[in-house]
Amino acid sequence: MQLGLSEKEVDTYLTVLKQGEATASEVSDATGVSKRYVYSISESLEDRGFIHVDDHVVPTKIRAREPSEVIDILTNDLSEIEPALSERHAQTEHEIQQFDVVKSRTTMLKQMGSFISEANNELTLSIGYDQLQEVGDELRAAVDRGVLVMVLVNGVSADELDEGEFGGIATIVRVWDQPAPLTLTVDQQYGVVAPIEMVARSNTNRRAITFAQREIVPVLTGSFFGNYWPMATQAHIAEPRPLPAEYGCFRHAVLDATLHLRNDRPVAAEATVTPCRDTDDRRSIEGTVIGTRQGLVEPATNDFPIENSLTVKTDNRRFSVGGPGALLEDFEAKDTVTLTRA
Repeated sequence: MQLGLSEKEVDTYLTVLKQGEATASEVSDATGVSKRYVYSISESLEDRGFIHVDDHVVPTKIRAREPSEVIDILTNDLSEIEPALSERHAQTEHEIQQFDVVKSRTTMLKQMGSFISEANNELTLSIGYDQLQEVGDELRAAVDRGVLVMVLVNGVSADELDEGEFGGIATIVRVWDQPAPLTLTVDQQYGVVAPIEMVARSNTNRRAITFAQREIVPVLTGSFFGNYWPMATQAHIAEPRPLPAEYGCFRHAVLDATLHLRNDRPVAAEATVTPCRDTDDRRSIEGTVIGTRQGLVEPATNDFPIENSLTVKTDNRRFSVGGPGALLEDFEAKDTVTLTRA
């Protein structure tokens, strides 16, 4: 009845299903439906893929299809209309709400995929190992676009993983054998939070929250790096970009500078900055990167979870540069950072 069948259609189908094969008279006797109406119902059920009517024999035989075959037919029918539905939906898609409560696991995953597809600079994701591939294509596309993709895979031990398992799916992956809530942040603008139960099962009354608020997303990012990232084991690090390279994400510049320096490749940095404690005057700085403060990759060199900075040396001084919102560093990088070989 959930599939739109009438009560008499349901009775007819269940009778044929139970017997496997029956004549119209047998179905009529079992259901109380007239023999003529049984023929009419059988034609409708055959069109839907539930049964097969063999009218080449006398009396006509009504055979039930294998239930798995029926499910495949119904699934294919839905899949065929999905593009048309999606196109119609896209025409009326509303602007992302500041806060939105999501009841469906499928809707939540779709919204996550949409957020990831819009990422330009960086994203953080905490997700269960069993659910990772559900957004795998979107993550790989983000990596290919040059987005800094930091993924915490929970519910799996590092000992259980194959070498190279996370290649291409993220810039950095850490794994943790404990369960954790699903969280996603994108470009410090979009976010998703969902309880473990909603991620693991579709039949639950738990709810997810999606939001688009620049004041809230950095708090979630800080929780990601402060509460979960340090607990996990490093499992994958992508190769840094070849230099020279321009970075719209300061955290990405810190990561690549760190990796290049650890491989004995000297790095220089150029950026437009504002002094953190003096004035609002913008100026350009250029110098050799002699160190970094970060907790993105092991070993960590920062004093607190969200500290990411470059230590730069020029001819006559040495200073620290932080990203947008920097407070403790000498300078705050406002726009892009360019790294070159020193």
